[in-house]
Amino acid sequence: MAVPKRKTSKSKKNMRRAANSKYVAVGIINCPQCHEPKLPHRVCKSCGFYKNKEVVETK
Repeated sequence: MAVPKRKTSKSKKNMRRAANSKYVAVGIINCPQCHEPKLPHRVCKSCGFYKNKEVVETK
């Protein structure tokens, strides 16, 4: 069975674990219908449009 020859240092351990935490924040775009800020690939909360079609009826 394979056994490590030396103890993994705190630095190497943390460098390995840091690769999983490199996430990029989601960009906010403007709705093409009402020009309000919204998350991409989601229905606009203010006008209810998604891909130029009204999906949710708003007041």
